[in-house]
Amino acid sequence: MRSIFSVVVTVFALLALGACERTPAPLGAKLSVAQAMGGDADARFARAREPRELRFPDDHGPQPSFQTEWWYFTGNLADASGREFGCQVTFFRRATRVDAPQSSSAWSSRDVYMAHFALSDVAGGKFHAFERFERGALELAGAQLEPQWRVWNRDWSASGSLAPNEATRLVAEEDGVRVELELRALTRPVLNGERGFSRKGDGDGAASYYYSLPRMEAAGRIVVDGREHQVRGRVWFDREWSTSALEAPQVGWDWFALRLGDAGELMLYSMRRSDGARDRHASGTWTDARGVGTTLDADDFEIEVLDHWTSPRTGVRYPSRWRVRVPARELELELTPLLADQELDHAVRYWEGAVRIEGALRGVRIDSRGYVELAGYGS
Repeated sequence: MRSIFSVVVTVFALLALGACERTPAPLGAKLSVAQAMGGDADARFARAREPRELRFPDDHGPQPSFQTEWWYFTGNLADASGREFGCQVTFFRRATRVDAPQSSSAWSSRDVYMAHFALSDVAGGKFHAFERFERGALELAGAQLEPQWRVWNRDWSASGSLAPNEATRLVAEEDGVRVELELRALTRPVLNGERGFSRKGDGDGAASYYYSLPRMEAAGRIVVDGREHQVRGRVWFDREWSTSALEAPQVGWDWFALRLGDAGELMLYSMRRSDGARDRHASGTWTDARGVGTTLDADDFEIEVLDHWTSPRTGVRYPSRWRVRVPARELELELTPLLADQELDHAVRYWEGAVRIEGALRGVRIDSRGYVELAGYGS
């Protein structure tokens, strides 16, 4: 039986090979996370099979030998009055074939780029989310390291330098909603998993290379509902590439990017099985105040779902409040979405949004902000 993934990739391939002159309207079919990240890929693509040395700035740039990669920015921002916003700008590359296309058309490309832009306007009670696809041709979309690091999808872009204390410019605008930020990393890259090798399953290549810049200082402006807001806050950058990260019966994951005030940051992910149970392939990274990361294994933390929310548009039921514990570090947190509805209902449907973090670390109170991603629900 032909999967949704096959249909979507066929359309992607037509785009990449130049069979149509412009990107079509958004696709109606949904692509599940398991299909998009599964193990059924051309064996000629590289796979993440073992740890390797990650090199910077080289690994900020594209990894064309792998089939899938992304550059992921999520931020918690506020203006001078305290009005809060959550912001997500993400860039994805997906190769439709290993070799270069045979077409001589300038429109042809082996790669398709997808981008998502979302803004959570907490006081306004609105969630704005947008998606676009482009082929990696004619400068429509792409990623580069030289002469300056840049990743873009038409006029949505991130560019500059990701080195500590140097500037990155992040810009996205759609339907009157605009985010324009200057970011400065306050830490060096934090390697997740085993020196940046993040295992997601037992199969051959069921893993990714994964690092983060969890502490980026942000300043700039947001425009929404015709009003401009000068904002400041923190942005979390995730960088990941792989060819086949998921395997049956995995269907998705829950991911947490949590700020712990002056103590540092906590990243957790939990792979989820088709029966709803937590897969044993779960991991995390504790980043201390100095910016030094320590890996957490699945047994080192607990995630308890306290409530659920059902989307009125899609009928998908998502977790919507959590208790997180790291017993050895005397950490207990409760996470609550700043908006219940932060569902991106696009070619791949998932929930990703800003959350409030309340709790204590070794008896010291925490009241902070973070981001949660819930992928693969309602597949």
